[in-house]
This record gives sequence, structure tokens and C-alpha cells, in this order.
Amino acid sequence: MNELVGTAPELALGKKLQKARQSAGMTQQTLCHAANLSYSTLAKIERGAIKSPSIFTIQSIAEALNTSLDSLLDFSPTAHVVKRQSKTGIRFVYFDVNGCLVRFFQKAFTKLAEDTGASADQIETAFWHYNDEVCRGSLSIDEFNAAMARRLGLPTLDWATYYMEALDPMPGMAELVTWASQYYQVGLLTNILPGAIETMRSRELLPNIHYDAIVDSSVVGAVKPEPAIYDHAAKLAGVSEDEILFIDDSRPNLVTAEKRGWRVIWFDDYDPATSIERIKQALELAD
Repeated sequence: MNELVGTAPELALGKKLQKARQSAGMTQQTLCHAANLSYSTLAKIERGAIKSPSIFTIQSIAEALNTSLDSLLDFSPTAHVVKRQSKTGIRFVYFDVNGCLVRFFQKAFTKLAEDTGASADQIETAFWHYNDEVCRGSLSIDEFNAAMARRLGLPTLDWATYYMEALDPMPGMAELVTWASQYYQVGLLTNILPGAIETMRSRELLPNIHYDAIVDSSVVGAVKPEPAIYDHAAKLAGVSEDEILFIDDSRPNLVTAEKRGWRVIWFDDYDPATSIERIKQALELAD
């Protein structure tokens, strides 16, 4: 039987870390040096004195030990962290997908332009002309492809393939979302092509966590910033609206959420590191 089952999460993590360090033949001092970490911080984590060590600190330790983050965090088959509340009262965090968890626009438009001879500007204009309809589910993927092709003067077009091949995970967001899911309820709230979330998850393009709610515009039949999609998201969250934090790269989408009483953070996909710092500050755990 796993001796860590039933142990408090911070104690279990400390024991797991200590065992991994000893197995690697490292002292606390050598590990601190390798992970660029203070001795006092490491000592506190190992004895379970820090209730919620940063996921970024644990990632640095894992790299110094030449092991994976999952191997340190998944300390028992039944390990469970009680969901918490931030100092500002947040309990549920919704993340947008495109522009927050993944990037795709420029690469997809550029590649399609190279392959077809159409200009990237023409392709982007056509895309936005039909995007809301396909994301709302009122156009199927096949109908969307046909409409795009007609507008661009092409015989055929497979937008989903270009889109998927162009996706890049947003730097730093997988670690942030993984950490947030340990202490908060976490969900996706996105305008997206039908079936895209499932494909992204199967290709490990989205953080590999349990999502407490997935609000897919093509399933709900509404797109941000239409009120109906926020109604659905609020119902799934199951908390007060002022306990929801919504992270999106579109200011109009955030304005609608903010008017409902949600907390919001604008995500700058050109400067994800700064946005991540702002999110971490908003999610500082209550004592």
C-alpha cells in the first residue's frame, strides 16, 4: 500500500521530493544550487511547511533531479487537493483557448497563402467573415470550408488541417493551468471549431488536466461575447459570479464577463510572461 495515501498534500509532496532527491544522490545544498533555489525554501517544501509551493519552483526542482513534474506531483493514485479560494475570492478560473492556451493565426494564414497563392490578408478576411458562424455551430466544417473556398476562388479548402498544424502551445501556460487546477476549479470557455477541443487534447496541445467545465461555443450554440454562452458557463461553474476569473485575449469578451460581475484578466499573447505573472497574482491563495 502506498504510504502517502491519505497524507496531507503538502506533506506527501515533501516526502516525494525528498525521496527523489536522495535517489538522485543529491544533498539539499546541491539540489538548491542546481535548481537555483534557496536552502530555506527547499527545506520548508520537504517538511511540508509550504501549503502551496509554486508549480514553477517544483518544475525547477524536477529538472534539476532529471525527473518529470508529474512524477513529483502525482504522489498517490488517490491524491486529492481540496479546492481553495484566492485572497480576492476567486474559486473558478475559465481560460480561453485561442490566443491564451495556443497560438495559430499567423502561421495558418501564411501557410495557406503559400499553398494557394491567395494573399494572407484575403485569407484572414475570409476567415473572420465566417468564423462566428462555424464556431456557433450554425455552419458545419464542410460548409465553412466550402464558403471559404468560394470567397477565395479556390476549388477546395481544409481549414481544420491548416489550423491544427499551425497550433503552438502558449509558452508557460501549461505549467500555470496545471498549478491552478491543483487549488481551483478550472474550465475552458472558448469560441472554437466543432471537434477542435477533442483533437487538441488528443494531440496534447492543451494542458493535460481534468477540466471542471468545458464551454465549447459550437456545442452551446453561442459565441462570446453573446450573453447565452456566459449564462451556460456560469451555470456549469456552480459558484457566485464574483468568484469566477475569466482570462481571454479579446477585450470585448472580457467586458461582457466583467459586467456580469466576473473577475477578468486580458491576456497578451505577444507578452505571455507578463500576463502569467498577473494571473498568478490574482490567484494568490488565501491563508
